[in-house]
Amino acid sequence: MSLSSHVEELKKKHLSLSQRVEEAQRAPGSSDAEIADLKKQKLRLKEEISRLEMA
Repeated sequence: MSLSSHVEELKKKHLSLSQRVEEAQRAPGSSDAEIADLKKQKLRLKEEISRLEMA
């Protein structure tokens, strides 16, 4: 897998997590811990994308 395709996959996962965070925030049964975990995953992906794009 090339670096650019790997970055694109990470961006797709980041977008998917963004959508999951939005859905969880709207859903009455979602816990704050679940939302926080999704946001942490999203941040880790963003940091990884930034790191790879700088390389």
